[in-house]
Amino acid sequence: MDDRAEIPLGAMAVAEFHTQFRDLIERLGGTPEFDGRPNEIANAIPFGDDRQPRPYDAEAVERFFNALVRINRVFHHFRTGYIGKVSPVHLFWGSFDLAVTRFSGRPAPLHPGGVLGLPDDVTREAYSHEVSSAGFWPGDGATTFPAFYSYAYPSPKSFADTQVAPRGAYYDRKLQEFLLPYEVVRKSTEPEQTLMVFLESTYRAAADLGHWDREALECPIGQPLRPRPLKRRE
Repeated sequence: MDDRAEIPLGAMAVAEFHTQFRDLIERLGGTPEFDGRPNEIANAIPFGDDRQPRPYDAEAVERFFNALVRINRVFHHFRTGYIGKVSPVHLFWGSFDLAVTRFSGRPAPLHPGGVLGLPDDVTREAYSHEVSSAGFWPGDGATTFPAFYSYAYPSPKSFADTQVAPRGAYYDRKLQEFLLPYEVVRKSTEPEQTLMVFLESTYRAAADLGHWDREALECPIGQPLRPRPLKRRE
């Protein structure tokens, strides 16, 4: 059995890529069993039925990849400042966002569900406990620009009215989350610091208004993959 397989990327229909992807998994010894439909998209066409020709812009893909690599580094750095439960930095398949989530440790009210094209069981599992979640999102048909975002579930009272940093960040009442356009960070003289300010500011808004036990949950920012020395008890 081969332990590596490749798909040459280029212009093709989604259905063609879908078939090649399934074949690749089978060549590696896997069983490609999954739903086969896009999530969080209105009037979604199953992958196997989407035969419309699609272009492929290799340069745009490379730029997006390089942006994710740099953003991933900042998210991992931000992640080190928390000793409560925190998710890995991960790419969510639904809205194609890079995300990291902090948990308060307390159960949350049952999520009402209703996320477009996403099973309610998935949503309710994701939001079974209180969260402050942040990420990077390339946008969609309604929000036509890439942006960093941050939200809380449940959203604390007055969360939407909180002043957060840096300049350029704002609360989108339709999305019910804070946004910081990617261009604000890209054009900053210190882009990584600008992004960290947004991550920290919006998290503090969620934690303070939500009455999280910040003293127990937080720690000084460290280095990714480098354990801190244990503190000896007196």
